[in-house]
Amino acid sequence: MAAFLIGTVFAAFAQSPYETYYENLPLEIEHVRPVVFPDTTINLKSYLKRFNVVPGTDVLATEAIQTAIDELAAAGGGHLVIPRGTWKTGPLTLKSNIDLHLSKGAVILFTEDKSLYVLPDKKGNVPTKARPCIAASKAENIGITGQGVIDGQGFFWRPIKYKKIMKGSEEDQAMWEHAKSLGGRCVPNGKDTLWYPFNLKKDLNIPNIASSPEEQEKMRYHLVNITDSKNVLIEGVTLRNSPKFHLVPARIQNLIIDGITVDCPWWAQNGDAMDIGNTQVCLVVNCKINCGDDGICMKGGVGADGVKRGPNRDFLIRQDTVYRAHGGFVIGSEFSGGMQRMIVKDCVFDGTDIGLRFKSAPGRGGWCESIICEDIIMKNILEDAIFFESGYADRAVGRSATDSDNKEAYFPDWGNFTFRNITAVNVRNFVNASGMKGFPIHDCTFSNIHIYGLIREPLRLTHCTKFTFTDCSYSGGTKNFIDKTCSEIIYNGKPAE
Repeated sequence: MAAFLIGTVFAAFAQSPYETYYENLPLEIEHVRPVVFPDTTINLKSYLKRFNVVPGTDVLATEAIQTAIDELAAAGGGHLVIPRGTWKTGPLTLKSNIDLHLSKGAVILFTEDKSLYVLPDKKGNVPTKARPCIAASKAENIGITGQGVIDGQGFFWRPIKYKKIMKGSEEDQAMWEHAKSLGGRCVPNGKDTLWYPFNLKKDLNIPNIASSPEEQEKMRYHLVNITDSKNVLIEGVTLRNSPKFHLVPARIQNLIIDGITVDCPWWAQNGDAMDIGNTQVCLVVNCKINCGDDGICMKGGVGADGVKRGPNRDFLIRQDTVYRAHGGFVIGSEFSGGMQRMIVKDCVFDGTDIGLRFKSAPGRGGWCESIICEDIIMKNILEDAIFFESGYADRAVGRSATDSDNKEAYFPDWGNFTFRNITAVNVRNFVNASGMKGFPIHDCTFSNIHIYGLIREPLRLTHCTKFTFTDCSYSGGTKNFIDKTCSEIIYNGKPAE
């Protein structure tokens, strides 16, 4: 009987279009399963006609799209085709067995009218945060596919930091004057100034949804947020200009993200490309990312709640390219549920602040097991090729670090990492790692890593132990900084100095 079951599993794998990605891996991990939808296909055109929606106008398609989703779901599900054209809408909710398929040239443009994201629900409850542009929860077999664009018009939600945007191009700098021309409010922020899209000019018809710019900023939410669901496919589409993070799948079983593009300005505040939390079995392949914060980011919840929700486990992240971002591949800051069996392979990071970024702090830390990063090319990295931090301060814009976490528990346990076959050109530091007293960063191996055009230290280490470097080299740079809190740092067969 057992042999029959094993044979059935391998037969299913052989039929999967994703099996080639699992070839020649350094670690055995569970494979994703294709997401299957009913054969029924309907086109939104008939619903647009029913609700008198005209493309490229301010007539909202919300009711047409949501009705189509609801009726298709009630009939058993299938593919809802969004035709070519720009369709402005309010927030939408996906349901089980629905594939939202965007044709080439189709744009779902979410309205800039923030008041539509805080409407009372059927029970009269008013949300304290804006609803996600696209949401789904406790569903199975969900898809967002095609060659179209989903645009959250995040400019009308996000604050802008003056000093940050002024470090950019002339076009970037011009956005500051453009923002002020729309009204809004400029607020001092230490030695900087923040522009908030609050009290915008009346002729824009974009009302406030809170009593202050700071309170309104807290209410912004994500472009696509799918939670507590099974079998999720995000394929081919472009996610653009989110009010906050672009793609946030949390507590998912069997997640496939294939060939998507995430695009927003590099200065977009909290503009993470994807934040994947407490998810079991995931494939992220062929994606291209330009964003205003972390690129491909792993989350694991905070404290006991994160532990209860389980680890991110059995992840393959392969053949992805990240351009502007705070980090190419990132874990943290919260990962109390843990990270287990993750492979990052055949990726390119070009122009990110940091290549491989691992950040957390007491109160939100967790554990790591079998994290492998290999066959990676990095270019023009503004700071570190590989970065660990155990005292990361999680700050929202314009505010101090949170004091709500339990600082006496859930310490970051960074360890069991393998880095190999990495080439980096023009980086500031090779490895910059800061552990904590009693909780050193430990058991990390680095092999066949070559850095060209190093600007500062190759190694900058505090509270680290059992780091082994084999066949590693660098050109440029200065002397290592290895604090006396470190031990067993071996570089090419000798104790590192």
